[in-house]
Amino acid sequence: MPRMLLWLVSVSALTAQSAVEPSALRARVLSLIKASGAEVAVAFRTIDGRQELLIDPDTTFHAASTMKLPVMIELFRQAEAGMLSLDDPLPIRNVFHSIVDGSEYPLDVGDDSDAEVYKAIGGTLTLRQLAEAMITVSSNFAANLLIERLGVENIRRTVTKIGADGMQVLRGVEDAKAFEKGMNNTTTARGLLVLLEKLANGPVVSTKADADMIAMLSRQTFNDAIPAGVPAGTRIAHKTGTITKIHHDAAIVFAPRPYVLVVLVRGLQEEKESAALIAAISREVWGAVR
Repeated sequence: MPRMLLWLVSVSALTAQSAVEPSALRARVLSLIKASGAEVAVAFRTIDGRQELLIDPDTTFHAASTMKLPVMIELFRQAEAGMLSLDDPLPIRNVFHSIVDGSEYPLDVGDDSDAEVYKAIGGTLTLRQLAEAMITVSSNFAANLLIERLGVENIRRTVTKIGADGMQVLRGVEDAKAFEKGMNNTTTARGLLVLLEKLANGPVVSTKADADMIAMLSRQTFNDAIPAGVPAGTRIAHKTGTITKIHHDAAIVFAPRPYVLVVLVRGLQEEKESAALIAAISREVWGAVR
């Protein structure tokens, strides 16, 4: 709690200041990045387009769980097109196929962020339930089930149609053979910025579907990065992604002037350190938006 109080004091001090010019914001964020020793990309833009900050926006990073955003969008697109219903049941089987040779592999509950989907093995869950688990608690199992149901080629086509060309979705999670060959899901800060801007401005799928997706992203349970840099109670629709030495957060922040902020971090071993860095950048951006 003392840390939270300190954060609130910091936010209050920032918001009491006059608007930060883009050059001043850039200098502050670059100072944070330099002090961290990490490789960081930042993409920020207000929804009205009046302010932006781009730092290495086209540098490629391992996407980690940010790749679940386009999976969600493709699911809602197929539902809108009548290709499926979000209430369709899907058999829960822990068997997936490598993109290298089609060989089967399972997921390990110990390596996942949530165990609930594993409890349904042998039964069914609806596509809506799987999407909720994939986004709010970042279930890898749910993501892989949805990717195999939707088709990775369809997900890639939707990313291209949206114009988020910096995102490359190749496969599901924990495909060890693909990882060994360097066949990974990747993203850029600009790619995620474009995707979330399109979702915020709409329609990516439809007015209702977009609202439902934003509501789902607003239920994200990992909130120690971008949300930790804004005043309590601020609505944020976001998706995080973490693996070893990788920590990302990509968000629509519903400030008085809404904006999209993407921060990608590579190189910090401790997740607490990367979360604090992202929160500090978020805090600077919040203070700059007027």
